[in-house]
Amino acid sequence: MRQHRAAVIAGIVGVALAALIALFAFSPKGEDPAESASSPLVGKLAPALAGSTADGQAFDLDQHRGQWVLVNFFATWCPPCVAEHPLLVQLSEQTQGSLQVVSVASGDTADNVVDFFEKRGGDWPVLVSDTDDASIDYGLIKLPESYLIAPDGTVVQKLVGGIDEGEVAAIERRIAEGTGSGAAAGSGS
Repeated sequence: MRQHRAAVIAGIVGVALAALIALFAFSPKGEDPAESASSPLVGKLAPALAGSTADGQAFDLDQHRGQWVLVNFFATWCPPCVAEHPLLVQLSEQTQGSLQVVSVASGDTADNVVDFFEKRGGDWPVLVSDTDDASIDYGLIKLPESYLIAPDGTVVQKLVGGIDEGEVAAIERRIAEGTGSGAAAGSGS
């Protein structure tokens, strides 16, 4: 009888904990429209970003100076990350040559990342090593987060909680117009 009661209590506590985790994981984006500009990195040179990709290649952000870069922090187990992925694929395809997307896998394995990209598309570099340092350097708050970096290496925008169609269009416009250096360019989406 006591073992049954303990199992029931443990089950209730487990369900309550899972509900609390789901509440935090699926909470909507912040209601502050300036949330995309709330990073001290906006207007400053992007932190270094280098490491090994899921396919074993070396990646170094410095090699992409002169080109727009979108650094996307994500995880294969993160529902908002999975939801935004088709938009990242679309953005990458529509800006091919003028924008380099690079993802940084957080708390994931190379095998999971390779499987994720094989099933969902996308052919950009995905860093799987030294990602904890990158998360700290970029001030990662929650997944997904993206940082738009201008050709001069300046962070011009931080996007929190997954990109949407409007942000994809705004990024495409910004790239087409060549606007982006300086802190003022980082406000809003």
